[in-house]
Amino acid sequence: MDNLIILILVGLTTICGLVSVFLVTNTNNKIRILSKNLTLQHNILLKMQQMLKNKFSVNETTDKAEIIYQDLLQDLIPIMASVDIMPRNTSEHPLWRALGGIMDEYAKNPFVLEKLRRAIKLDVNIAHNVSHYLNRANQFLQHMANTDTDGILSTTFTDGLLGQSLTFFAQAQTLANS
Repeated sequence: MDNLIILILVGLTTICGLVSVFLVTNTNNKIRILSKNLTLQHNILLKMQQMLKNKFSVNETTDKAEIIYQDLLQDLIPIMASVDIMPRNTSEHPLWRALGGIMDEYAKNPFVLEKLRRAIKLDVNIAHNVSHYLNRANQFLQHMANTDTDGILSTTFTDGLLGQSLTFFAQAQTLANS
């Protein structure tokens, strides 16, 4: 009888030990899965934080760019009137329509450069508008180059209408001053 009780106790102890090992292993697996999920969640939160920072930066740049666009447009309006150029008839932003109209007209008629040179030479207000436009556009391009991490956006502006118009207006101003 004593042997039977000892055998039963050893069996119960063995079963309890095996159940304990199973529960510890199962809990360990669940903790490992939980740890992986927490790591993934942490990485996702970091990505979301970076994305929100980038979005905030882009929104801030866009708001500042709109102010600069309006400032540049205010300089272009009297210049366009002095050389009889109309903006493009598209749904673009008014600045791009104005710049497109100037560059389209210059592509059709290179004499526009001479008209602008004369306007700069004869009208102080036009000379001031051209100078202010050149300064503000150069500042904007410099700001874009400094803040654009991959360079795609700043290259787009430099190679696009803004860069082309800078070259055109700088050429006209240089001719007027010589």
